[in-house]
Amino acid sequence: MPLHPFRYIHLLSVLFLFTVHINIYADEPDSAYIFAYGENGLRFAWSIDKENWHPIGNGHPFVKSDFGRWGSQKRMYDPVLYRAGNGLWHCLWTLNDDVGVIAHTTSGNLTYWKPQSYPYLFEGQGNCRMIEIGYDPDKDGYFISWVNTKGQDKELFGTFTKDFKHFEPARKIPEAARINQRDVMILNGESQTGTTHQIAWTEIDHLIKTWQIAEYRNGLHNELMRDDPVRFAGLKPVEVTVTVDPSKSKPISNMLIGIFFEDINYAADGGLYAELIRNRDFEFSGADHREWNARSAWTLNGEHIGFHIETSGPVHENNKHYAVLDIRKPGTGLINEGFDGIPLKKGDKYDFSVFIRGLEGRGQSLLVRLTGKNGEVYGVSTIKNISQSWKKHFAVITANETVNDARLEIIPQAEGKIALDMVSLFPQKTFRGRKNGLRADLAQTLADMHPRFVRFPGGCVAHGDGMDNIYRWKNTIGPLESRKPDRNLWGYHQTMGLGYYEYFLFCEDIGAEPLPVLAAGVPCQNSGTGGHGQQCGIPLDEMQDYIQEIFDLIEWANGDPKKNKWAKMRADAGHPEPFGLKYIGIGNEDLISDVFEERFVMICRAIKEKYPEMMIVGTAGPFYEGSDYTEGWRVATETGIQMIDEHYYVPPGWFIHNQDYYDRYDRSKPRVYLGEYAAHVPGRHNNIETALTEALHLANIERNGDIVALTSYAPLLAKEKHTQWSPDLIYFNNTEVKPTVGYHVQKLYGQNPGDEYLTSLVKVSDGNSGVCKRIACSVVRDSKTGDIIIKLLNLLPVEAKAMLNIDDLNVENTAVKTVLTGKPDDRRAEPVSAQVTFSGEMELSAYSFTVLRMKVKND
Repeated sequence: MPLHPFRYIHLLSVLFLFTVHINIYADEPDSAYIFAYGENGLRFAWSIDKENWHPIGNGHPFVKSDFGRWGSQKRMYDPVLYRAGNGLWHCLWTLNDDVGVIAHTTSGNLTYWKPQSYPYLFEGQGNCRMIEIGYDPDKDGYFISWVNTKGQDKELFGTFTKDFKHFEPARKIPEAARINQRDVMILNGESQTGTTHQIAWTEIDHLIKTWQIAEYRNGLHNELMRDDPVRFAGLKPVEVTVTVDPSKSKPISNMLIGIFFEDINYAADGGLYAELIRNRDFEFSGADHREWNARSAWTLNGEHIGFHIETSGPVHENNKHYAVLDIRKPGTGLINEGFDGIPLKKGDKYDFSVFIRGLEGRGQSLLVRLTGKNGEVYGVSTIKNISQSWKKHFAVITANETVNDARLEIIPQAEGKIALDMVSLFPQKTFRGRKNGLRADLAQTLADMHPRFVRFPGGCVAHGDGMDNIYRWKNTIGPLESRKPDRNLWGYHQTMGLGYYEYFLFCEDIGAEPLPVLAAGVPCQNSGTGGHGQQCGIPLDEMQDYIQEIFDLIEWANGDPKKNKWAKMRADAGHPEPFGLKYIGIGNEDLISDVFEERFVMICRAIKEKYPEMMIVGTAGPFYEGSDYTEGWRVATETGIQMIDEHYYVPPGWFIHNQDYYDRYDRSKPRVYLGEYAAHVPGRHNNIETALTEALHLANIERNGDIVALTSYAPLLAKEKHTQWSPDLIYFNNTEVKPTVGYHVQKLYGQNPGDEYLTSLVKVSDGNSGVCKRIACSVVRDSKTGDIIIKLLNLLPVEAKAMLNIDDLNVENTAVKTVLTGKPDDRRAEPVSAQVTFSGEMELSAYSFTVLRMKVKND
């Protein structure tokens, strides 16, 4: 597979830029000076005389720091550039003022930089500012010095390394040991500190061209449909001829459309998971959200009652906190308002459960009711026979009204103290009627997409924020009270009520393959915990235990209950038959560092040896280019895994101008799982523009369905007023599900898949390349039904008259025609379907996606 970071630019465009540059600047110097500087990005300026400086790209960043949490924590201070004797460039910089850690990366050409590493040079003692580096010929290695600005005195320290992986202990050094390699230059009227080098002009020229290409590409990618009236001024309706050649066909993946579930935007608790009680386990804490504690979401409805939290003698050690009520006068109680209120539907039944322990008093009982804020009673039940040891009690409450904002009241009926934990309220009408199940309307909306697989539990949630937050599957199975809750990477609480067992059941219920993704022995590279980023990992002497956890998951999913204790747990939970797990993902958007690679390779080799039938999915970072992408592919190829997970969130124009993206992939390398992607525009709206460009991309993916095996849009779900990321595919509140235009595209592809691609030739009457790129067609055959499915895209502001030459397909002259169309900023468009008689000609509306489903004639 070609891995050059700029392979996506059309060759003629690149040649044009290079030719213009050569023609204008034919008389260039042999060498010049380069000045490397910058904050929050390594930037370059060049000069012939070291006096007149020209910033490249007006300060275009060629390296950005990837350490710490997203956004403002990814800082770069005082970058220093050094060229080793072998020609390799080393760049080092300070990350922050708090810890003694630096950043290091290397490059052979100043434009493509290897994955960054973050060695600790001065742990627990100070920081590393104004780094300098030099070569020590006596020791054949590199001497690094810095200034510690922590404390009252600015002290100088230094260390030595041969490989930038192993460092001698930091020691104080005299001022004379400093190299003093930093210069101060005036750029655009501002003083900048950096390092100066004399290099060949061809190297500077390469930097300039790299920036020019980036600018040219960004200009294409940021094209928006709202500008089409100007871009295509005077364009008349075009004529399109599509000729399908069934003799030129190839098998493609029949699993292209899936869903990627991550607990972000309150997608699980308060969302897909049907539990109606918030903080049911009294385990909220400041680690989840700095304003929360174990009492959060609970209030009292009177003055004659005490409410506090205890941890001695809990229901289960994994849920240490529970509530203690001290009732001094019956009639007062505890209130929970759920997730933005508790929605009720008249006549529906709701299962209430709670663990109770009587601490003092006799004949205690509870009145449990659903009420309104003004005292309205919407349903009531009672619990009696409370014992002095923990016991789970059950009740059923029938709603007598339909309301959106009820609340739960638990009212003790006698004086004394009682303990409560795991307070739960579930609608009986869950998806497929499953206990501890899923919200019916949300789950059905997902099922309607006909996804062929479900990826879970993330995303970044899978590898977590720091080592103690890695998502461990064993914490999510078994009785609810034994599951171990955890803080969510996105800033809230995970009960783990929606755990691996529920995920697998949902996959089974909708006929989708499960695709669990596990951490590769490292946390998220965006971790802020402990300041280590992703440079921490499970200690190597503990990796075999972690690998055994993965083996246990495979046995839990597929094993024989008579032979394996984990498989027996699955059977005891109600599923004696194996789930038939085929796929397992290792890693997610990881920084392809040495720490990652060592652990990833250990895991993959162990799985391949013990479970050779398992399909392993690796990771290629968060972008469609760059060092993580390149190194992720290298590691995947060298390890011999079968599939690699690509992610990219890009402007709509990227999909228009990269339609050959997967045509160039090496078919001998691992197949692709496009695990996260979406079109993003300013304002972050999911509209016709983003949806149609995503549909265009999927049409090109169908053409490349021999190398691309799986795709899933991300993120999937978002609860209104509780979103951390936008746009998302499906929005919802407590009573409504609001699919986006992008959802309808995914649904149309999911409901109209094929496993054979039929080559088609598309000719457009207007030969302008910009016009031609906005017309596309994909033709597939569904071998199960024999149906032919034709997908047509018109991303132009004018209609297109299409002539389809499909005589060789031997199809009937009737078809189901579905059209999704609207103005570019339309966020409410929905597809319209109709049975039509097809003569070979049809109109493609401006900004439209059309699907024709046709039956083959019965000769």
